[in-house]
Formats: sequence, structure tokens, C-alpha cells
Amino acid sequence: MKEKQISPDLSDRKLDHIELAFKADMANQGPDDRFYYEPLLAAHPHNLPSEFSFLGKKLKAPLWVSSMTGGTEKAHVINTRLATASAKYGLGMGLGSCRPLLESRERLGDFDIRDILGPDLPLFANLGIAQVEELLAENAADKIIELVHLLKADGLIVHINPIQEWLQPEGDRINTPPIHTLQRLLTQVSFSVIVKEVGQGMGPASVLAALQLPIAAFEFAAHGGTNFSRLELLRSETNARNAYDALSQVGHSAKEMTEWINMETMDNASILCKQFIISGGIKDFLDGYYLMQKLRWPSVYGMASQFLKYATESQEALNDFINRQIQGLQLAHAYLRVK
Repeated sequence: MKEKQISPDLSDRKLDHIELAFKADMANQGPDDRFYYEPLLAAHPHNLPSEFSFLGKKLKAPLWVSSMTGGTEKAHVINTRLATASAKYGLGMGLGSCRPLLESRERLGDFDIRDILGPDLPLFANLGIAQVEELLAENAADKIIELVHLLKADGLIVHINPIQEWLQPEGDRINTPPIHTLQRLLTQVSFSVIVKEVGQGMGPASVLAALQLPIAAFEFAAHGGTNFSRLELLRSETNARNAYDALSQVGHSAKEMTEWINMETMDNASILCKQFIISGGIKDFLDGYYLMQKLRWPSVYGMASQFLKYATESQEALNDFINRQIQGLQLAHAYLRVK
């Protein structure tokens, strides 16, 4: 009887399995204990993800391009690539700090990406709480409104960053509790407002205070990802770094914040904000999937450094990264159940 020939491709694959088995075994530190793996209950996903409503618009995937960059030579290329990919995959997008546009229109091209993104996806401008406080103190809310309209944005992200401002060598001083500034802002604008931190997250009292405001969404910006307070400290002189290093490490994880939000919003009629962007320390689709499943409210997950890494490399690299995130989420929905 003639022996069955093994195709070269199959032979190579089996050889790869043998050679890689030892590495895979050594790298296996135990299963991810956040999930039940259920391989019998679904076929491989083959359909595109279903559209869903978020911030009053339709997204095709629950990823959010967290606030990035602007006002530099590279920002135009990076934001153009991010907007192009967001349009292709149906993602929402938050711009980096738009403060340069309050002083000059010279860098408008870095931020002016609505026509690339298209009209049907959420786009949000971004200012720090110190700038909002200053403008409101000058009775210049019209400048904030003008900025949002200039960028054809759906609203404004306000980043709350008192520690970052303190540690930044040229930082501004915050003279009013941010919650009071936010309350005043919300009485003077008609567009949507999102509140976020800048990489250290917020404790339960601040989270509750934010959720009692009529804001469109709350973004975690939790500890574990890009920590802008830490980043600013690294720019400081040695004495400041030595004095404040521990302070830059204070913060709260996205998992902690998810638990607090679930607890604080349970049967609480004072909660007005019920949409969330989970960000800070989200490494991949499994982190995003886990926390979105745990959170009781509509949510998407955001990443800053990962998007920035691939957007800096090329459009193709960024598209491939996003595509794999979406495919990974589909696999997670098919086969994983959160414990």
C-alpha cells in the first residue's frame, strides 16, 4: 500500500509545533482566571460586529481612541492616521489637548480631522480643567464654544489633572475645586461634556461627584497606563523628582473604578451619567472585554499609548492593530464568560 505523503506545509507546521511546544510550556504561567472558557458553545465568529449607540451616535466596535496629541510637527500625521482608522472601523475619537488653538490657529491642521472621520462618529475636543477655570473666570465661555464649533466636534472632554499641573514645571495653578468649575461650565454650554483624569484615575468620592453631573460620559483614565503626572515629573529638576516621586504613583486601577461605579450607581437616583470609557492600563481586548462585561452600564474601552505606537509606525500597522482588537473581541464574546 502506497504511503500517504504529508504536504510540506503540514510537515513544517508540525515541526514548528514540536520546536515551540517547549517554549509555550515554559511561558504558561497558568490560565487567565477572569474567565470561563466555553469551547463547545459557539462557532468561529464570521459576521461583522453589530452597530450600537454611544454618545448619541453609532459605533461599529467598542473601542475609543483616547485623547492623543496636537500642537507638534508629528501630530498632524498621527491624528490623520487615527481619524482614517476610526472612520474605517467605526470608532469614537477624543482629541489631545486643544489648548494651542485658544492662543493661535497656526496648528489647526493638527486637530481638524472631522472631514476625515466623517459626520456620523463621535469626535470630542479636549481642554484641561485649569484652562476651563481660567476662561470661565474671564467670562469667556464663548471661547470654549467657539473651539468646539471650529473643530466640528460633538462636545468637549475636560481632563482633571491637579497633580499633573502641580508637577509640570510650567504648570498652571487650580484655584477652584474642579467640581465647581464643571458645574459652572455645564450651565453655560449646550454641547456634551466628558470628564476624565490623565492616568491616575479617581477615588470613589470624586467618581460619585462626577456621575451626579449631567455629563455625557465619564472616562476612567486610570492608573496603569500612560501616567501624565509621572511624565511631567520626569521633566522636572532633580529635587522635585525626589520630593514628589511617590505622589506621582498614587492612583486607582480601572478594576477598582469599575467596582466603585457599580456600587455607587446601584439604585441611586442621583446618578445622571450612565455611559463610560474604560481606559488606563488596558493592554488588550481581553482587559477591555472583561471590564466592559463587569461594568453595569454602556461602555467602550480606550487605549492611548497602543494607538499612538502604531499610528506613529504607519497607517497599515494601525489598521492591523485595530482589526486584531476587533477580531479578539469577537472571539472573547464567542468563547469566554466572565466569572
